[in-house]
Amino acid sequence: MSAGEMVQEAPARRSLRPVLFVLTLTAVLALLFGVPWWTLISAAQWPAGVAAAGTVVFAGALVAFPVLMFQGHGRGRDWAARTGDTILGVIWVVFVWALAGNVLRLALAAGGVADPARSRIVAAAVAAVSLVLLIWGYAEAMRVPRVARVDVTIPRLGAGLDGVRVVLLTDTHYGPIDRARWSSAVVDVVNGLDADIVCHTGDIADGTVAARRAQSAPLGDVRARYARTYVTGNHEYFGEAEGWLARMSELGWEALHNRHIVVERGGSRLVVAGVDDRTAKSSGRPGHGADHATALAGADPDLPVLLLAHQPKQIGAAVDAGVDLQISGHTHGGQIWPFHYLVRLDQPVVRGLTRHGARTQLYTSRGTGFWGPPLRIFAPSEITLLTLRSA
Repeated sequence: MSAGEMVQEAPARRSLRPVLFVLTLTAVLALLFGVPWWTLISAAQWPAGVAAAGTVVFAGALVAFPVLMFQGHGRGRDWAARTGDTILGVIWVVFVWALAGNVLRLALAAGGVADPARSRIVAAAVAAVSLVLLIWGYAEAMRVPRVARVDVTIPRLGAGLDGVRVVLLTDTHYGPIDRARWSSAVVDVVNGLDADIVCHTGDIADGTVAARRAQSAPLGDVRARYARTYVTGNHEYFGEAEGWLARMSELGWEALHNRHIVVERGGSRLVVAGVDDRTAKSSGRPGHGADHATALAGADPDLPVLLLAHQPKQIGAAVDAGVDLQISGHTHGGQIWPFHYLVRLDQPVVRGLTRHGARTQLYTSRGTGFWGPPLRIFAPSEITLLTLRSA
């Protein structure tokens, strides 16, 4: 093959990418909406009027969904984002339980139940389970998170810091639904925990600082005995990362943009470091990118290190850097069951305390807020109280 032919072939491959993306998206949406439509409407053989009305609802949602998501998350129109996110959450739940319902269909068929009774039983069961889970999931998403209390033993932690209390907030995702009152209630809970250090590990908001100023304002009232620290998440790099770093500094938080501070108590010291999200470098913003060496530059290597890093998959670099405990979010614990199985394909951990290597531990929070659909199903939100213990 000549050099000219190779040059012509590369643009040809690139030109196919948008086509493949559209085809893939179309197939996914057809499956996501088609399985529930077939299960609830078509297979059940309802009277013509009912079937027509149900088909119109599904078709309308299918056509409107990508438009709403583009207008909402692409153009920043909150009303469209709220509507599109709600459709996404509802159709995901119904899709999952429609799949389960079709297992029930096989059992009914084996038991001798004929159509249309069989399909109508399945449709009714899927609709009922989905409705209950959607109502419960919405209540779980909008409630003030429960406190998850975890003791973490750090062998290198000095006796003077034994019992130090670290509160972790993450993935607040202030967004299209105004949650200013929720934010104030979260801060009230945090202030009742008598924290020594409060950490926020990113994805603070979806949208600009100006649009989310009221929702983020209560963070300025968070109390901590020694430090309030913050690092960026991947969602900051969808918008204005520098703006959110400045906003958190304005609210009195230490923005750990690849740097560290040292906390001292009772003659013992702890390095509290932070790195940018792993997507920061590819965002193209100058000076951004997770850099553990820079974050720990000048730190005493004999001191224990608490590292803030948004994504659990940043743990490999933390192990290499000799970090004692990394705290992260990002996964939301899956947020809407069974999405955690897909999250696990991308992340080494979905939630909880895990060990990596001889020294390093990782705590992954299920998140304080939610992204997108206002639902949490079998993945409750949390405010985490980590009590650090010396050996």
